[in-house]
Amino acid sequence: MSDVTRLSVFKTYKLYVGGKFPRSESGRVYEVTDSKGSWLANAPLSSRKDARDAVVAARKAFGGWSGATAYNRGQVLYRVAEMLEGRKGQFVREVADAEGLSKSKAAVAVDAAIDRWVWYAGWTDKIGQVVGGANPVAGPFFNLSTPEPAGVVTVLAPQESSFLGLVSVIAPVIATGNTAVVVASEKSPLPALSLGEVLATSDLPGGVVNVLSGRTAEIAAPLAAHQDVNGIDLTGADEALAKELEIAAADNLKRVLRAERTDWTADPGTSRLTAFLETKTVWHPTGSLGASGSAY
Repeated sequence: MSDVTRLSVFKTYKLYVGGKFPRSESGRVYEVTDSKGSWLANAPLSSRKDARDAVVAARKAFGGWSGATAYNRGQVLYRVAEMLEGRKGQFVREVADAEGLSKSKAAVAVDAAIDRWVWYAGWTDKIGQVVGGANPVAGPFFNLSTPEPAGVVTVLAPQESSFLGLVSVIAPVIATGNTAVVVASEKSPLPALSLGEVLATSDLPGGVVNVLSGRTAEIAAPLAAHQDVNGIDLTGADEALAKELEIAAADNLKRVLRAERTDWTADPGTSRLTAFLETKTVWHPTGSLGASGSAY
């Protein structure tokens, strides 16, 4: 057999919307390069129509996902972590290329991202006890407050932390029952697009997470103004863009998580879990127990 050099089989990166892998409806792509400017891949350049399609998919998935038990959501998220562990080598390569890291440092970042995903999976059936509870009131009533997901949330992924930061903004949104439209890092979208492949082969229902790549400002503008989006995480927006998006988001009173510098390796706490939760309070009358006037 002759020694013939094989042609390279390059990976085709696609969007992840509604559990499927469409190309941008515009047909556009843009070049993604590594930290030294070398070509890595062509990524889809999402359009406003892609953004609207992602919101439709997220809304369609919201009822089933928010209605699932918290325990079931935890199981599904843990399965995602299992899939990430199995494809760790691929993510190490992509993170190393995206962030200009050595393979050993990229491996540390990927391990941290998988651990972070598991950590949030463990919170699905616990956050209700932390932020909900019974309220003391004067009168013969039970007064109970419970957290509920806000709905469809737009997430602007961090521009610099292509995987650990990405996981840190997606996982808490869906752990609490929301569905997400994720705008990947503009300069380093490949780990996010590969995450879509992992989500598709896990137990996560289609539409719970939708991943778009392209120009952050171009995609985020229609999402911030969209009347069927209930919240927006501005982490991946610069100061000027964040201000514009926050003004647009006010039109339908979206919940807004403002952009701020974050050390993604630090303990994340529960702030991102509660950022897109609403509180439902229920009053229920109690019954009187005899002449003493005591009640249960």
